[in-house]
Amino acid sequence: MKIEERISAAAIEAVAQLYGQQVPEKMVQLQKTRSEFEGNLTLVVFPFLKMSKKKPEDTAAEIGEYLVNHCAEVSSYNVVKGFLNIVVSPSAWIEMLNAIHQDAHFGEVQAGADAPLVMIEYSSPNTNKPLHLGHVRNNLLGWSLAQIMEANGWRVVKTNIVNDRGIHICKSMLAWQKWGNGETPESSGKKGDHLIGDYYVAFDWHYRAEVAALKAQYENEGMSPEKAEEKAKAEAPLIKEAHDMLVKWEQGDAEVRALWRRMNEWVYAGFDETYKALGVSFDKIYYESETYLEGKKKVEEGLARGLFYRKDDNSVWADLTAEGLDQKLLLRSDGTSVYMTQDIGTADLRFRDYPIDKMIYVVGNEQNYHFQVLSILLDRLGYKWGKDLVHFSYGMVELPNGKMKSREGTVVDADDLIATMIADARQMSEDKVNKLEGISEEEKQEIARIVGMGALKYFILKVDARKNMLFNPEESIDFNGNTGPFIQYTHARIRSILRKAETAGVTLPDVVPANVALNDKEVALIQKLNEYGAAVAQAGKDYSPSGIANYCYELTKEFNQFYHDYSILGADDPQVRSLRLVLAASVAKVIRNGMRLLGIEVPERM
Repeated sequence: MKIEERISAAAIEAVAQLYGQQVPEKMVQLQKTRSEFEGNLTLVVFPFLKMSKKKPEDTAAEIGEYLVNHCAEVSSYNVVKGFLNIVVSPSAWIEMLNAIHQDAHFGEVQAGADAPLVMIEYSSPNTNKPLHLGHVRNNLLGWSLAQIMEANGWRVVKTNIVNDRGIHICKSMLAWQKWGNGETPESSGKKGDHLIGDYYVAFDWHYRAEVAALKAQYENEGMSPEKAEEKAKAEAPLIKEAHDMLVKWEQGDAEVRALWRRMNEWVYAGFDETYKALGVSFDKIYYESETYLEGKKKVEEGLARGLFYRKDDNSVWADLTAEGLDQKLLLRSDGTSVYMTQDIGTADLRFRDYPIDKMIYVVGNEQNYHFQVLSILLDRLGYKWGKDLVHFSYGMVELPNGKMKSREGTVVDADDLIATMIADARQMSEDKVNKLEGISEEEKQEIARIVGMGALKYFILKVDARKNMLFNPEESIDFNGNTGPFIQYTHARIRSILRKAETAGVTLPDVVPANVALNDKEVALIQKLNEYGAAVAQAGKDYSPSGIANYCYELTKEFNQFYHDYSILGADDPQVRSLRLVLAASVAKVIRNGMRLLGIEVPERM
């Protein structure tokens, strides 16, 4: 049982003994003591005044006296109005430190075979272009959320839905047919997703030219600019050819389907490289080309059950007015599906594949309404987790010069970004003279990879996911302040101290003796370590990787303040030295585990 739990139980016992009243655990409000007051934990006594029928100060003093006499974890107390500030006994802090030291997964809950199952969907790329900075945020949030849910005792299935069909895919295919001359990733030396993305851009360039020419023609014929542009966009030969190709795909045309499969395979190979570089993966991948037909089936079933209705033009709709929403199209008049239909089909397949207890969709906030509707529809169709599905809604990533746009060349390519971050980290390492002497070129590059990716991931994940964020690579790779490299460097520093101790023949003890004296900085560091479990639990409750990032930063700052004031290996007393070694090793472990929940590696040296 944790110190806070023991003190809470003792406080409940105190109220029962002093005032003859049984109080529920939730009434005991125990919090960290504010820095300007003496103490470690503060008990709010106002809820007990009706029972004590005494002043707040007197009630606090009586409870404090009882705790000192009956709770070994409490050594003294002081009262500030209705707040009882408790000083935790040194032996209790040592006991806590030993528990942290001996538990490899301190603060985390290991999932059992019968633990609830959560499925987390993230990434969701289109197969007509490579991944960009927006995808990077999505993937990092999804992966981190999966680690956090696992650390809270959930079994997790990580899943991806690939948007591999539709007019945008046909645009790339048509452009390659027209201007590709048989080009392949092998012949061009390009990653497959980049190659296909180039043809998507090429289609748009030629299409715009056609639209401009037709618009001018229609305007010369007396049409208004607005109507001329609208007609030009619909009548441009390229878009008509793309639509014809989509129809052929829908009809299962062998030639079109063969080209589609070939080009998608190029893209998947490119995606896999990027996913590997980001350190993310999936347990199951679904493809829109396979799920949209399932969605149509479920809509037809819902129609037969009276859950939906058909209009005179043969289109199928859901009436959501009872839920305060509008009418939602599910099948077009020609029988083709919409995105909502496809998501219903994907959900149905997933429900059949896995006994899902909770479903989390990591998708940008521009889709808030979509997932509000999807939740209602899945609930109507009988999926037990439909009503409680979670849309992990996150904000957009913006650049210093504004939003990213695929067709205007302002997208930050994920592969370019990764390469740049690693190169910048390598340059910073080279600038730190003698820091990396005596290790191989391969090890130097691996450290640069770890630091560069840590900088990128931490900069993105430290921001509250619900907020839009401005990405600044230069700020992210700073070795000072709230950055990944700052935390990684602290871990490397501790590992260096532990290596020096080992070289000097100083062994890291299994247990710190209970009678070792503690100073205020050591107590503060143990208390901060102990908060890791609460940070993990809160991050799981709030679906908040930023909570873990902020905890890691606060712990790192706390350690550096301690290390600035006190020597570890230079401590005069061997017992104090052992205490500080255990303290340092525990900080390194918790940093490593916390950063792991963010998908961030920490190097042994920097």
